[in-house]
Amino acid sequence: MGRIVAKNFRFTNAGLSKVLGELESQVMDVVWKGGEIKGREVYEEIKKTRDIALTTVLTVLERLTEKGLVEKVKESATYTFKPTCTKDEFAGSVSRQVLRGVMELWSGSAVASFVDILAEKDPDELERLSRLVDERLRKLKGDKLG
Repeated sequence: MGRIVAKNFRFTNAGLSKVLGELESQVMDVVWKGGEIKGREVYEEIKKTRDIALTTVLTVLERLTEKGLVEKVKESATYTFKPTCTKDEFAGSVSRQVLRGVMELWSGSAVASFVDILAEKDPDELERLSRLVDERLRKLKGDKLG
């Protein structure tokens, strides 16, 4: 996933709304759950939780298509929409983009802060990070020797 999706990262928002608008996030959740889904089906699902017009949902689906997050496929008289990546792939792409941006500004303190936050939130993940770093270092050393 090489597209830029985190250019408007909003730290104070929750979940996907940190990088997508609130409605875009809701639409993406429906599309991820549905796999291949018609615009009207997305609308029917979202309309359960908010007052919204079909045209608004279709406009959001078009914007998500332009952003490269959704693929639009013509089927007879209607269009089907499907995600171009999984939710986990999207999260990984956003994480890489945000971390790259932070590292460009303050690499030393960013790494230290990341380790501190990880230790506070999830010590098991800190252990996993340690293993990943060890594996990457071994690979880098192996690449230099080979």
